[in-house]
Amino acid sequence: MISQLHYISQYPHLENIQAACDAGCNWIQLRVKDQPVAEIQELATTVKQLCDRYQATLIINDHPAIAVQVMAAGVHVGQEDMNAAAARLVVGDNKIVGGTANTFEQIAQHIQNNASYVGVGPFRFTTTKQKLSPILGLEGYRQILTTLKQNELNIPLIAIGGIKLEDIPALIEAGVHGIAVSGLISNSNNKALIVKEIYNLLKGNN
Repeated sequence: MISQLHYISQYPHLENIQAACDAGCNWIQLRVKDQPVAEIQELATTVKQLCDRYQATLIINDHPAIAVQVMAAGVHVGQEDMNAAAARLVVGDNKIVGGTANTFEQIAQHIQNNASYVGVGPFRFTTTKQKLSPILGLEGYRQILTTLKQNELNIPLIAIGGIKLEDIPALIEAGVHGIAVSGLISNSNNKALIVKEIYNLLKGNN
């Protein structure tokens, strides 16, 4: 089951992941860029133990081999990385494989490559990512979801990119499965409250 709320880690990773789990996040994506593989693996091992304590799902960004080594639930691959089919060859059929997309064509390719879900964005400008794809906005998601329906294609879409609380109801109404956030939780003074509010909005209790 793909969660409706994905927390994407940011530095300091362990500290922020601990805080997100404490606040009630049940799906953690460890996203570490530009670090040696050995360091990422060591961090991933610690994060897996942490997620296990909270019964949270752990997804490793970019490194399917590390996902297998630490027994994470799965891997997420970006547009610049290997495709979902190649990642699945590494992790096997029983793990989750997520992919990143900006267009209908990219989502269709992920479906063909047996992805479990697709992170689609960016919703708006965000400083978290260095190479930003064209901004989609609400209308972009609506168009993509309409085209998917017309082509009888279906996969859980996770909206990502600078999403705020007030954006969630319209995104869910448009048909996305859920959202992925980082700063919205990490930068909050009351993380437990904001996570509770996010879950309520995702479930339509607004």
